[in-house]
Amino acid sequence: MQSFWGDDVKGIEFTPLPPPQKGFPLLSGLGESAQMPFYETISIRPQTQLHLWKIEESLEQLAEGLTLQERSRQKLDKLKAVTHQKGFLAVRQLLVHLGFTDADVQYDPNGKPLLSNGQHISISHSHDFAAVAISNENLGLDAEAMRPKVLHIAPRFMDIETHLAGLTLSEQLQKATIIWSIKEAVFKIKNEKGISYPNHISEHPFSFADGKTTARLDFNQCTELFPVHFIQREDYIFVCAFES
Repeated sequence: MQSFWGDDVKGIEFTPLPPPQKGFPLLSGLGESAQMPFYETISIRPQTQLHLWKIEESLEQLAEGLTLQERSRQKLDKLKAVTHQKGFLAVRQLLVHLGFTDADVQYDPNGKPLLSNGQHISISHSHDFAAVAISNENLGLDAEAMRPKVLHIAPRFMDIETHLAGLTLSEQLQKATIIWSIKEAVFKIKNEKGISYPNHISEHPFSFADGKTTARLDFNQCTELFPVHFIQREDYIFVCAFES
């Protein structure tokens, strides 16, 4: 018996399987499947759906029934933290719930995912949530847990006076998390070397009640605008940015 994740995942062993040509089962022989907690689908825009998965399973349960392509298998093997492993597998379970497989996710030369049916897809996970956004538009998705640490590092990536002045501590935490996620989502769309979050990506003023704003990228003597939508579920922020 050997672990597909190596020694970092304690107590989970897998039966070695001969690798088929198009991916291979990640796990077999676990018996009856556990109920998987699909959380919610949100219509962000007319042609964009955001799908959420609440991660409550063990690694064994998340792995059950999945078939991973070699690229995904290699990526999973490199993940050391159990939370990252769970997030990776929860995204794949979410894809199955939506009628896709790991093989339906292709990647361009820059590593950006694209569905085999031609639709755009963006993927994110953070602690207890995995998220997948599917759209006919090019987009970037980021999921972030609201943690006090973001306020300590906020001066490094955002304009404090513009966005946080006059807010309560809880409002500052919420807004700083949104702004960090906006920058992450925009970067997922552009993914260009040299982009700096504080120097190149800014956000138009907004309140949480707006549910949307516009991000601006000033880079390489060009200016681009990105419509942004954001929501909160429990203590998590989810942001979708779109290429104009």
